[in-house]
Amino acid sequence: MLFPDLWVRVAEKMPSASCDTLLDDIEDIVSQGDLKPQDRHSARKHVVPKARKRNTQKYLQEENSPPSDSTIPGIQKIWMRTWGCSHNNSDGEYMAGQLAAYGYEITENASDADLWLLNSCTVKNPAEDHFRNSIKKAQEENKKIVLAGCVPQAQPRQDYLKGLSIIGVQQIDRVVEVVEETIKGHSVRLLGQKKDNGKRLGGARLDLPKIRKNPLIEIISINTGCLNACTYCKTKHARGNLASYPIDELVERARQSFQEGVCEIWLTSEDTGAYGRDIGTNLPSLLWKLVEVIPEGAMLRLGMTNPPYILEHLEEMAKILNHPRVYAFLHIPVQSASDTVLMEMKREYCVADFKRVVDFLKEKVPGITLATDIICGFPGETDQDFQETVKLVEEYKFPSLFINQFYPRPGTPAAKMAQIPAQVKKQRTKDLSRVFHSYNPYDHKIGERQQVLVTEESFDSKFYVAHNRFYEQVLVPKNPTFMGKMIEVDIYESGKHFMKGQPVSDAKAYTPSINKPLAKGEVSGLTEDFRNRLGNHLSLVPHTSVVRRDPASSRMALRLQRLHEDCALRASVGLALFALLLAFLVKIYN
Repeated sequence: MLFPDLWVRVAEKMPSASCDTLLDDIEDIVSQGDLKPQDRHSARKHVVPKARKRNTQKYLQEENSPPSDSTIPGIQKIWMRTWGCSHNNSDGEYMAGQLAAYGYEITENASDADLWLLNSCTVKNPAEDHFRNSIKKAQEENKKIVLAGCVPQAQPRQDYLKGLSIIGVQQIDRVVEVVEETIKGHSVRLLGQKKDNGKRLGGARLDLPKIRKNPLIEIISINTGCLNACTYCKTKHARGNLASYPIDELVERARQSFQEGVCEIWLTSEDTGAYGRDIGTNLPSLLWKLVEVIPEGAMLRLGMTNPPYILEHLEEMAKILNHPRVYAFLHIPVQSASDTVLMEMKREYCVADFKRVVDFLKEKVPGITLATDIICGFPGETDQDFQETVKLVEEYKFPSLFINQFYPRPGTPAAKMAQIPAQVKKQRTKDLSRVFHSYNPYDHKIGERQQVLVTEESFDSKFYVAHNRFYEQVLVPKNPTFMGKMIEVDIYESGKHFMKGQPVSDAKAYTPSINKPLAKGEVSGLTEDFRNRLGNHLSLVPHTSVVRRDPASSRMALRLQRLHEDCALRASVGLALFALLLAFLVKIYN
């Protein structure tokens, strides 16, 4: 029998009756003189409850503080770490902006954070190793974890990712939902592809809130994915096939950025040269529209493009790169100077194609900076193949050269090929680096007078970093009045990767015709649509294109809002239960 002690206590209070007395119903126990249940119920209106004093201060504290075992999303601190390309950095800025707009505090102190958002890169093994080590460290420190970027998108079933929340590269507009569920202790994975009528879209919307890492620089992804199928590339597994954003959306994003004080725009993607081929347009068409909205004193920088697609637009690209508000800079990866190796890589061009692009642009855009990438030790690369690459570097003396030792990425065709010994790959990387460091590309520029745009601080914090017309790095004195402005300098020193410039004494710093930039960490671009999706609690935020607010007050407002919603829910449930109980009693007594 359930609750035997309780049954005994109830039985002791019942009137005694002989064992042989038959009761038709339990109601027979009630005497004729006793009040009926309905009489007792109606008499309650004459009962006046006694007022109970309460500790007002304690009550207010309880109202404003959640129970000790509750978890309220939207008030935690989040630390973000991003590895990889500028496209990844742009994704990170968008995720930080959405989370901050919702009330989370984006902190630079990892140990102080409640949740770590790790935005990964899958290009090379070392980048993934850093990512994996950060996950392990977060777990050791009992941090909540959300994973983003190309590693979990490409291989979400890896053992070290099990049980962890993942947000896909095309789902970054739902980062608030994923973080919220993770804070509650759930594991969430959003890895789907965005489509419209069966056609793959170019990723998350461009008008989402963001926090720019550098308030002076806007990174715009013009497309996601690419048209190639390089045998060594793992990024294709994550980003997929080409999907371009419409020109009008990209132009609007650029226009908004300039209104928020940005003075430099970077266009990025896995292959900017392929832009538009999936939507019936092309890169030059986009660039001509963009230069129309670039204010005087601001600059546009193009991202990486593979040789096959730039070949189709050489004439137009040369004209655009000569535009005064476009840096005369282009990143064109060659990867190898051996046609045999390029064929094994499935690069879809030959060395002659690459040289044709480089020679044409150097002739039509005098002084242009051409950066390139090279992979050392690709499977099957012979000593002769490698020497061809060395000759290419010696011939063109690229001022910017990214040398990468080959790493077989899991799941790629190149990982299944016969590998070159590690010591050979390492030696070739050293040999090519030695060639690269044998020349100084900027010695002949000492004594020149140049206009440079100042946008950031150097790593050692001793200088400001500026870039000239050719996107060459120029270090200038740390004068706060220079930041975000175009100034004139005389070049007096050069190094392998930089020049140093002395501001001309009688020249004035030119301020671009744009608004004051946002403060570092400030959220930009909070649209009405985003407000509606977040809910009514954002009504406290002023209706401007820029969000300027105190993080503590924002979190308190969200906290109170959630408390009110929680109280309302509990009250509704309580009333419903009371109504059911009352109906049950009425049914019994009637």
